Amino acid sequence: MKEFELKYGCNPNQKPARIYMKDGSELPVQVLNGRPGYINFLDAFNSWQLVKELKEATGLPSAASFKHVSPAGAAVGLPLSETDRRIYFVEPGAELSPIACAYIRARGADRLCSYGDWAALSEVCDAATAAYLKAEVSDGVIAPGYTEEALEILKTKKKGNYSVVQIDADYVPALQERKDVFGVTFEQGHNNFKIDEALLQNIVTENHELPRQAQIDMIVALITLKYTQSNSVCYVKNGQAIGVGAGQQSRIHCTRLAGSKADNWYLRQHPKVLALDFVDDIRRPDRDNAIDIYTSDEYEDVLAEGAWQKVFKTKPAVLTAEEKKAWISTQSGVTCGSDAFFPFGDNVERARKSGVQFIAEPGGSIRDDHVIETANKYGMTMCFTGMRLFHH
Repeated sequence: MKEFELKYGCNPNQKPARIYMKDGSELPVQVLNGRPGYINFLDAFNSWQLVKELKEATGLPSAASFKHVSPAGAAVGLPLSETDRRIYFVEPGAELSPIACAYIRARGADRLCSYGDWAALSEVCDAATAAYLKAEVSDGVIAPGYTEEALEILKTKKKGNYSVVQIDADYVPALQERKDVFGVTFEQGHNNFKIDEALLQNIVTENHELPRQAQIDMIVALITLKYTQSNSVCYVKNGQAIGVGAGQQSRIHCTRLAGSKADNWYLRQHPKVLALDFVDDIRRPDRDNAIDIYTSDEYEDVLAEGAWQKVFKTKPAVLTAEEKKAWISTQSGVTCGSDAFFPFGDNVERARKSGVQFIAEPGGSIRDDHVIETANKYGMTMCFTGMRLFHH
């Protein structure tokens, strides 16, 4: 296939639209089902690069959940704990492959932002992954292959219109990339910068402790940031992005946004949340929205008389601000990555409140001394990578 005609571009008025290779060669993808759109393919190609690089850097099956050209979540395929299974709503007794675990963790990081996502898998999609995908609201998936059973499952999704894309895992893009903006062509070298453990050698804090899991988490954070709209900050724990702050003009706002998402992820593990008694046959999006509201300052919207009965069998007790603060304060072992330097120590102060103990950032600010001093105050380990990771 040398060309694929799209229904329209970013918006319905932007026609005609297509994807093709400028040199006239074959596209590196096959559409096995459905009809992906312009934004779908932007998500597909960005997310595929992320999971491919993450697998190469860690040796672990990797997955991502993308929305509007940024990851809502990304993760490697570590086993799910019993708590993970509960907060990600995995069917009891379901047997999960490593790639299924990777996608479930990527999807579960921020379930509201992953609503209607594009999924990316570093491995062949198997039946376990397809079965989980089928139950979620998702626009499509890209992978290097699909088992026969998995493809049959996915073809039944969205009344047979679910987009399934297979990519040539050996495809290598041209060294130079171009795009047109306002009729002007931009050209730059493709970002082939390799992110691996060698990037983590410059530890600038007094604490030099960097366990193997923290190294993996730094790699997850940095590769996630490489394909996130800048400015961006990413919080990671146990090989899973738990908070991504993307596209903010201010670095501290990225850090706050990512931190608040990490806090929300952790609050979903609070005993009161795990004990929520939902009505039978509640739709997944309705349940996710109810949890999000219940754990927020707008909890009255879901606990008001006449409202809670639509969601819960019994009215839950309020999760108070004091209880939330106390619970979040128990979070620990989190890694924070930034796509550009922290200009001030306030970013470290905010990250600490969400359990951050490890930081990876480029360094290079005129206030690096203040940033390092702040990290030292809390006994954190911080690496300067020396490499900015802007993505637009």
